Amino acid sequence: MSPRTRRSYDQYCSAARALDVVGDRWTLLIVRELLAGPRRYTDLHADLPGVSTDVLASRLKDMERDGLATRRRLPPPGAATVYELTGRGRRLLPVLQALGEWGQAELGERRPTDAVRAHWFALPLLRALEGQGLVEVRLEEGDFHLHVGAEQGPVYGDGPAPGEPDARLALDTGTCTAIGRGELTLAEAVRQGRVEVTGEGTLAKALRED
Repeated sequence: MSPRTRRSYDQYCSAARALDVVGDRWTLLIVRELLAGPRRYTDLHADLPGVSTDVLASRLKDMERDGLATRRRLPPPGAATVYELTGRGRRLLPVLQALGEWGQAELGERRPTDAVRAHWFALPLLRALEGQGLVEVRLEEGDFHLHVGAEQGPVYGDGPAPGEPDARLALDTGTCTAIGRGELTLAEAVRQGRVEVTGEGTLAKALRED
Protein backbone atom coordinates (compact mmCIF):
# COMPACT_ATOMS: atom_id res chain seq x y z
CA MET A 1 0.00 0.00 0.00
CA SER A 2 1.40 3.40 -0.93
CA PRO A 3 1.86 5.91 1.90
CA ARG A 4 -0.94 8.41 2.44
CA THR A 5 -0.33 11.69 0.64
CA ARG A 6 -0.13 14.45 3.20
CA ARG A 7 -2.67 17.18 2.70
CA SER A 8 -1.37 20.72 2.86
CA TYR A 9 -2.84 24.15 3.41
CA ASP A 10 -0.44 25.35 0.70
CA GLN A 11 0.27 28.52 2.64
CA TYR A 12 3.75 29.96 3.09
CA CYS A 13 3.32 30.38 6.85
CA SER A 14 5.07 28.48 9.63
CA ALA A 15 1.80 27.93 11.54
CA ALA A 16 0.19 26.46 8.42
CA ARG A 17 3.24 24.26 7.79
CA ALA A 18 3.11 23.03 11.39
CA LEU A 19 -0.56 22.16 11.02
CA ASP A 20 0.25 20.29 7.81
CA VAL A 21 2.24 17.93 10.07
CA VAL A 22 0.34 17.83 13.38
CA GLY A 23 -3.10 19.20 12.51
CA ASP A 24 -4.75 15.87 11.74
CA ARG A 25 -7.23 14.55 14.31
CA TRP A 26 -5.53 12.40 17.01
CA THR A 27 -1.92 13.32 16.16
CA LEU A 28 -1.29 15.60 19.13
CA LEU A 29 -3.06 13.20 21.49
CA ILE A 30 -0.74 10.43 20.30
CA VAL A 31 2.14 12.78 21.10
CA ARG A 32 0.63 13.26 24.58
CA GLU A 33 0.70 9.51 25.12
CA LEU A 34 4.24 9.09 23.77
CA LEU A 35 5.55 11.77 26.13
CA ALA A 36 5.34 8.94 28.68
CA GLY A 37 8.08 7.09 26.78
CA PRO A 38 7.97 4.07 24.47
CA ARG A 39 4.46 2.62 24.07
CA ARG A 40 3.12 -0.48 22.36
CA TYR A 41 0.40 -0.08 19.76
CA THR A 42 -2.09 -1.92 21.98
CA ASP A 43 -1.33 0.41 24.91
CA LEU A 44 -1.79 3.47 22.72
CA HIS A 45 -5.11 2.15 21.46
CA ALA A 46 -6.29 1.45 25.02
CA ASP A 47 -5.43 4.97 26.19
CA LEU A 48 -6.95 6.73 23.18
CA PRO A 49 -10.60 5.72 23.54
CA GLY A 50 -12.56 6.55 20.40
CA VAL A 51 -9.76 6.13 17.87
CA SER A 52 -10.17 3.35 15.32
CA THR A 53 -7.36 0.89 14.70
CA ASP A 54 -7.07 2.06 11.09
CA VAL A 55 -6.79 5.73 12.02
CA LEU A 56 -4.25 5.03 14.77
CA ALA A 57 -2.10 2.95 12.43
CA SER A 58 -2.32 5.66 9.76
CA ARG A 59 -1.37 8.45 12.15
CA LEU A 60 1.60 6.50 13.49
CA LYS A 61 2.84 5.93 9.94
CA ASP A 62 2.47 9.64 9.22
CA MET A 63 4.38 10.50 12.40
CA GLU A 64 7.21 8.16 11.40
CA ARG A 65 7.32 9.67 7.92
CA ASP A 66 7.38 13.22 9.32
CA GLY A 67 10.14 12.46 11.83
CA LEU A 68 7.99 12.81 14.94
CA ALA A 69 8.13 9.18 16.07
CA THR A 70 10.14 6.04 15.50
CA ARG A 71 9.35 2.36 15.85
CA ARG A 72 11.69 -0.25 17.31
CA ARG A 73 11.67 -3.80 18.62
CA LEU A 74 12.43 -4.34 22.28
CA PRO A 75 14.95 -7.08 23.08
CA PRO A 76 13.80 -10.26 24.89
CA PRO A 77 12.07 -10.86 27.22
CA GLY A 78 9.94 -7.90 26.12
CA ALA A 79 10.16 -8.67 22.40
CA ALA A 80 7.47 -6.12 21.57
CA THR A 81 7.37 -3.35 18.99
CA VAL A 82 7.11 0.09 20.56
CA TYR A 83 6.69 3.63 19.28
CA GLU A 84 8.57 6.56 20.77
CA LEU A 85 9.03 10.24 20.08
CA THR A 86 12.06 11.61 18.30
CA GLY A 87 13.72 14.81 19.47
CA ARG A 88 11.51 16.68 17.02
CA GLY A 89 8.43 15.03 18.49
CA ARG A 90 9.48 15.88 22.04
CA ARG A 91 9.69 19.54 21.08
CA LEU A 92 5.89 19.47 20.86
CA LEU A 93 5.69 19.36 24.68
CA PRO A 94 5.43 23.16 25.06
CA VAL A 95 2.84 23.18 22.27
CA LEU A 96 0.69 20.72 24.21
CA GLN A 97 1.29 22.64 27.42
CA ALA A 98 0.15 25.87 25.77
CA LEU A 99 -2.92 24.16 24.29
CA GLY A 100 -3.77 22.69 27.68
CA GLU A 101 -3.47 26.06 29.38
CA TRP A 102 -5.58 27.71 26.68
CA GLY A 103 -8.15 24.93 26.94
CA GLN A 104 -8.65 25.28 30.70
CA ALA A 105 -11.73 27.42 30.11
CA GLU A 106 -13.19 24.76 27.81
CA LEU A 107 -12.83 21.91 30.28
CA GLY A 108 -16.01 22.56 32.26
CA GLU A 109 -17.59 19.74 34.21
CA ARG A 110 -16.92 16.17 33.21
CA ARG A 111 -19.63 14.86 30.87
CA PRO A 112 -21.08 11.34 31.27
CA THR A 113 -19.54 10.39 27.92
CA ASP A 114 -16.04 11.69 28.82
CA ALA A 115 -13.34 9.04 29.23
CA VAL A 116 -10.59 9.72 31.75
CA ARG A 117 -7.18 8.29 32.52
CA ALA A 118 -5.15 9.23 35.59
CA HIS A 119 -2.11 10.15 33.51
CA TRP A 120 -4.11 12.73 31.52
CA PHE A 121 -3.66 14.96 34.59
CA ALA A 122 0.13 14.69 34.25
CA LEU A 123 0.69 17.63 31.90
CA PRO A 124 -1.50 20.09 33.87
CA LEU A 125 0.36 19.17 37.07
CA LEU A 126 3.68 19.40 35.27
CA ARG A 127 2.82 23.02 34.40
CA ALA A 128 2.17 23.68 38.09
CA LEU A 129 5.53 22.36 39.30
CA GLU A 130 8.85 24.17 39.21
CA GLY A 131 12.34 22.79 39.67
CA GLN A 132 13.66 19.37 38.82
CA GLY A 133 13.04 15.91 40.19
CA LEU A 134 10.78 12.87 40.35
CA VAL A 135 7.23 13.29 41.68
CA GLU A 136 4.76 10.48 42.41
CA VAL A 137 1.05 11.35 42.22
CA ARG A 138 -1.80 9.34 43.70
CA LEU A 139 -5.33 9.90 42.39
CA GLU A 140 -8.55 7.93 42.79
CA GLU A 141 -8.19 6.75 39.17
CA GLY A 142 -4.65 5.51 39.72
CA ASP A 143 -1.03 6.53 40.21
CA PHE A 144 1.37 8.20 37.84
CA HIS A 145 4.70 9.95 38.13
CA LEU A 146 6.28 13.09 36.71
CA HIS A 147 9.84 13.84 35.65
CA VAL A 148 9.84 17.54 36.45
CA GLY A 149 12.34 19.54 34.40
CA ALA A 150 13.38 16.51 32.32
CA GLU A 151 15.26 17.50 29.17
CA GLN A 152 15.54 13.96 27.79
CA GLY A 153 13.40 10.84 28.04
CA PRO A 154 9.83 10.55 29.33
CA VAL A 155 8.21 13.49 31.10
CA TYR A 156 5.67 11.30 32.90
CA GLY A 157 4.68 7.65 33.30
CA ASP A 158 1.92 5.39 34.55
CA GLY A 159 2.14 3.79 37.98
CA PRO A 160 4.37 4.52 40.98
CA ALA A 161 7.71 6.26 40.52
CA PRO A 162 10.47 3.95 39.27
CA GLY A 163 12.73 5.07 42.13
CA GLU A 164 12.51 7.01 45.37
CA PRO A 165 10.62 10.20 44.42
CA ASP A 166 11.58 13.68 45.51
CA ALA A 167 7.94 14.25 46.46
CA ARG A 168 4.71 12.28 46.75
CA LEU A 169 1.38 14.03 46.15
CA ALA A 170 -1.98 12.58 47.17
CA LEU A 171 -5.11 14.43 46.07
CA ASP A 172 -8.61 13.82 44.81
CA THR A 173 -9.73 14.20 41.23
CA GLY A 174 -11.78 17.29 42.01
CA THR A 175 -8.72 19.11 43.30
CA CYS A 176 -6.63 17.96 40.34
CA THR A 177 -9.35 19.15 37.96
CA ALA A 178 -9.52 22.54 39.70
CA ILE A 179 -5.76 22.91 39.26
CA GLY A 180 -6.07 21.90 35.61
CA ARG A 181 -8.86 24.45 35.06
CA GLY A 182 -6.78 27.20 36.65
CA GLU A 183 -9.23 27.70 39.52
CA LEU A 184 -6.61 26.76 42.10
CA THR A 185 -2.84 26.74 42.16
CA LEU A 186 -0.96 23.75 43.47
CA ALA A 187 0.51 25.88 46.28
CA GLU A 188 -2.99 27.02 47.32
CA ALA A 189 -4.24 23.43 47.29
CA VAL A 190 -1.36 22.38 49.56
CA ARG A 191 -2.04 25.26 51.97
CA GLN A 192 -5.74 24.35 52.08
CA GLY A 193 -4.92 20.75 52.93
CA ARG A 194 -6.36 19.45 49.65
CA VAL A 195 -3.01 17.98 48.61
CA GLU A 196 -0.96 15.82 50.95
CA VAL A 197 2.77 16.24 50.31
CA THR A 198 5.29 13.73 51.64
CA GLY A 199 8.96 13.21 50.98
CA GLU A 200 12.20 14.94 51.89
CA GLY A 201 13.35 16.04 48.44
CA THR A 202 13.72 19.66 47.36
CA LEU A 203 10.39 19.62 45.53
CA ALA A 204 8.48 18.33 48.56
CA LYS A 205 10.10 20.89 50.87
CA ALA A 206 9.37 23.73 48.44
CA LEU A 207 5.68 22.76 48.19
CA ARG A 208 5.31 22.56 51.98
CA GLU A 209 7.01 25.92 52.46
CA ASP A 210 5.03 27.85 49.82
